[in-house]
Amino acid sequence: MKVYGTAQIRNLAVAGHGGCGKTTLVAAALYTAGATPQQGRVETGTTVTDFDEQEIQRRISIATGMAVAEWSGADKSGVKFNFADTPGQNLFVHEAAAALAVVECMLLVVDAAGGVQVQTAKLWELAEQRKLPVIFVVTRADHDHADVEGAVAAMRERFGRGVCPVQLGLGEQRTFTGVADLIAMQAKEYTASGNGRARAGALEGAVAEAARQGHEALVELIAEGDDKLMEEFFEQGTIPVEHIVSGLRDAVRARRIFPVLLASGGLNLGLDALLDFLAAYAPSPAEAGEAEGLGPGQQPVRRPVADTAPLSLQVFKTIADPFAGRLSVFKVRGGHLRNDDTVFNFTRQSAERFAHLSLLQGKQLQPIAELHAGDLGVVAKLKDTLTGDTLGDKAAPISYPPAQWPEAAIHFALEAKSRGDEDKVSLALHKMLEEDLALHFERDPQTQEFLLGGTGQQHVEIAVAKLKQRYNVEVKLRAPRVAYRETILGKADVQGRHKKQTGGHGQFGDCRIRMEPLPRGGGFEFVNEIFGGAIPRNFIPAVEKGIQDSAQRGYLAGYPVVDFRVVLYDGSYHDVDSSEMAFKVAGSLAFKKAMEQARPVLLEPIMEVEVESPEEFAGDLIGDLNSRRGRIEGMMPRNGGEFIRAQVPLAEMLTYQSDLTSKTQGRGSFHMHFSHYDLVPSQQAEKIIAKSRAERGQAAEEEE
Repeated sequence: MKVYGTAQIRNLAVAGHGGCGKTTLVAAALYTAGATPQQGRVETGTTVTDFDEQEIQRRISIATGMAVAEWSGADKSGVKFNFADTPGQNLFVHEAAAALAVVECMLLVVDAAGGVQVQTAKLWELAEQRKLPVIFVVTRADHDHADVEGAVAAMRERFGRGVCPVQLGLGEQRTFTGVADLIAMQAKEYTASGNGRARAGALEGAVAEAARQGHEALVELIAEGDDKLMEEFFEQGTIPVEHIVSGLRDAVRARRIFPVLLASGGLNLGLDALLDFLAAYAPSPAEAGEAEGLGPGQQPVRRPVADTAPLSLQVFKTIADPFAGRLSVFKVRGGHLRNDDTVFNFTRQSAERFAHLSLLQGKQLQPIAELHAGDLGVVAKLKDTLTGDTLGDKAAPISYPPAQWPEAAIHFALEAKSRGDEDKVSLALHKMLEEDLALHFERDPQTQEFLLGGTGQQHVEIAVAKLKQRYNVEVKLRAPRVAYRETILGKADVQGRHKKQTGGHGQFGDCRIRMEPLPRGGGFEFVNEIFGGAIPRNFIPAVEKGIQDSAQRGYLAGYPVVDFRVVLYDGSYHDVDSSEMAFKVAGSLAFKKAMEQARPVLLEPIMEVEVESPEEFAGDLIGDLNSRRGRIEGMMPRNGGEFIRAQVPLAEMLTYQSDLTSKTQGRGSFHMHFSHYDLVPSQQAEKIIAKSRAERGQAAEEEE
């Protein structure tokens, strides 16, 4: 592939609700442009951008797939398309959000049969936050249940009157054969499952009249945003085609107009018209504004996206390739990058050599000699560089903000099926975490379990499947244990006495303690009030150690005892038989006796939960949180929806992510963090204690 300058580059995120035909549309575009010898199919697992084993098996996009195509354009000027085919499932919307940070335009795909769906609206909001131009493509226009007019009406109702068709369909559903171009005012007809190239012709009959009305509506909308065009429109009743083109290009870039095009990716209908439109109207990197970052001293820095700017680039994606190693996918934010350049990593403070620059065509690498400002590329085997890092000319430091990745919404306890595979699991997951920053792997310091977290159950299950397919490592998942605690509500005054005569030296330790509760979060306090040498000073730490060891093992259900104070105030010893071990045992016995009297209870972790959802679901969500023993703390409008704050026991939140998805049709989100420990109600406590004792009894039997 030849090298393209900044003005010839079009970076496009292809986004839409799951199953709307994004990957099929990209496959058709690549075939039409001659980038692939035949059109890939999702059903046969032959698309360029869905190449992962799990994507092929499940027939969904899991990660953003990159592809590149050259196109001469209607004016024969020649452009290069960098397509980022993003997932449409709610669990993987973070992939789409990350892709939007490196493109200048979003191609929002809408299913002609499904219309505006949940993810359509969410992706629109993400583009709105980044002030990205949006071009709509109503795909699957040949579907039996396609309703193009209904879909466009729903889009205009949801996203505003700036949504405006620039094409009409020739035929409907199974009779869909092409499009009427409302700018050039000509018909473009196609052969189903052909090469995607149109036969241009004149508009006739009812289609001609509908096209005339559509053309007038488009011209009027274009003229509204420009005083000169408006004056020309009023004087002449229309606008010359060259002014329509320039006016529409400006309106798209300014987010005043959101054009709507039609296509059938499966039958390859309308694809050359789509590519011509994108070449003419999608902004180049140079037209999208300056690159904004932070320089020395965290001072804001703005630079033009041009070859004349100092070299800077940002890695926005990492791929763990089993053959090529770590692949770093990046955008050249400014400057001119050549093969074998040494570039400084400002994030890691290390130099990296960019050997073998390439373009990414799905999983295939296409070598390229150089990349200009605004282009996307990939390089293999960088030493230190990870996703989000900024690199560039060491003499002109800058740092670009990395994409924000979601915290885990669900965790599973993970263990290797084979005992010898623990190290393999850790190494494999380390590689996968570099690739998927929405995965989380950690060891719970309280339960000592290894936890694998993700955006949802399917996300975690896919990660486990990849472990087996890529690295031949099998693991088991189960619900994580809740880190309960035990404490006391009352006081106790007891004696712990350990005496054992075995012939020769015996064992003797005797202590008296008072136990009392501390405020929540008070931990453990040990107070020594021994006077007169009732217990020698060197044995007192042993009493404390015996108490602490027993507290860690728990009393009611095997959970650590917290928030209590022990006062050691008396005891006795034997000159020969007393030892540290004897007093440690005495302290342990005293602790157990004290727990019998001090009204032991269970504590559970309480989480601070924040839920965001459309307003119509707020009532149901509040009821659901109440049923989970939650305490609602507040509710306020945010981002056009409702924001709910509540405190909920962790034990009731283990399945919340999937329940929230079903209750809000995938439009709700939440995050939570630890708040404090609180008492477990007696009914729940009895069940927890019974379950814990049964598990410990079973474990003891297995050891025997």
